[in-house]
Amino acid sequence: MATATTLSFTHRYEPATGRPPLLLLHGTGGDEDDLLPLGRMIAPGSALLSPRGKVLEHGMPRFFRRLAEGVFDEADVVKQANALADFVTEARDAYGLAAPVAVGFSNGANIAAAVLLLRPEALAGAVLIRAMVPLAKPPKADLSGKPVLILSGASDPIIPAENAGRLARQLTEAGAVVGHETLPTGHGLTQADAALAKRFLDGLTA
Repeated sequence: MATATTLSFTHRYEPATGRPPLLLLHGTGGDEDDLLPLGRMIAPGSALLSPRGKVLEHGMPRFFRRLAEGVFDEADVVKQANALADFVTEARDAYGLAAPVAVGFSNGANIAAAVLLLRPEALAGAVLIRAMVPLAKPPKADLSGKPVLILSGASDPIIPAENAGRLARQLTEAGAVVGHETLPTGHGLTQADAALAKRFLDGLTA
């Protein structure tokens, strides 16, 4: 495992070859180590790139500011999504990577969705676990053929089912190939999420 802080985000990088690399994006209060075990589980043989969010909320790292639970600072969403996309470009040059598939949880899934809509060239696809609409009026984006899996929780107290469904429609209307699964769970990560994510990622290399 390599740790690097010379690029624009503090991050972890685990090299590998043979499968599309993953961009691992943690939830609120996580860090660059949080999703590495998940990445190894769902995509053995993939390089893993895992940055730490730069925004602090009561000392907890996030990828963008929010004004309240479920209420995003959309100007900051745009700013931070562009910064993350720039980091992906830096990391691809530094490590010789193809465009990664984002795997994001909660706040990390929301910034991944924003990157898809604002800078679609940065990502080859995405697994969005407990994602919400990041931008009320997203820009017109061309996601033609990009594979996206959204995993929602039926009893998630944070994300209304309508909101997750609206995100799926936004991405579909932009041309992405979207699968949306709602699991009988709340907001936390489960083994079912890992199994569905692995099946999705395996399908990209079949």
